[in-house]
Amino acid sequence: MTTMIEGPAGAIDGPPEGSFADMLRIVEELDTPDGYKAELIRGKIVVSPWSKLRYLRPMRRLRKQVEEHAPEGHVAETSPFLFTFPASARGFGPDLFVADEAAFEADGRHADGAALSLVAELTSVSTKDVDWLDKLDTYGRVVPVYLVLDMQAEEITAFWDPSPKGYRSRTTVPFGEALRVPEPFGFELDTEGFVAQ
Repeated sequence: MTTMIEGPAGAIDGPPEGSFADMLRIVEELDTPDGYKAELIRGKIVVSPWSKLRYLRPMRRLRKQVEEHAPEGHVAETSPFLFTFPASARGFGPDLFVADEAAFEADGRHADGAALSLVAELTSVSTKDVDWLDKLDTYGRVVPVYLVLDMQAEEITAFWDPSPKGYRSRTTVPFGEALRVPEPFGFELDTEGFVAQ
């Protein structure tokens, strides 16, 4: 189930302008059901379920490998945290992320997207377009490495070298082949076992 609430013409109480700060406040105050997350996507509050249970194994394998190569002072997590991107008025809760641990020392319920060194999203039928379009565009301006595990196509794509116009480099391999994860990680990712059973 995915529920969308429009900003200005929404069905929830909130400021009529639907500014990013106002929408972010609403997301933070939402009491989402267990197992669901709220994100700000294209000016809308989107509530959707966390990853499928069968994604646990590939997510754990991925986390273990990226954690071993994370930059000094960065942590790898799958916990439900919201990262904000004010320049594009977005707030995403990635499936897996690596971020500067200092970003979690502040009060509040969201962290600055600039603290991220890597983000990974595992696609589902309902989120695939957002992972490949909106998140790719937003992460591609800020986050050094973005991994898309396309669970339907059974392949993984690494994007890197962010710029004001998005990522300048990418490579794709099928699950089972090694994928080079670029700096600041710089290692060969073993994708064996990424196929969800």
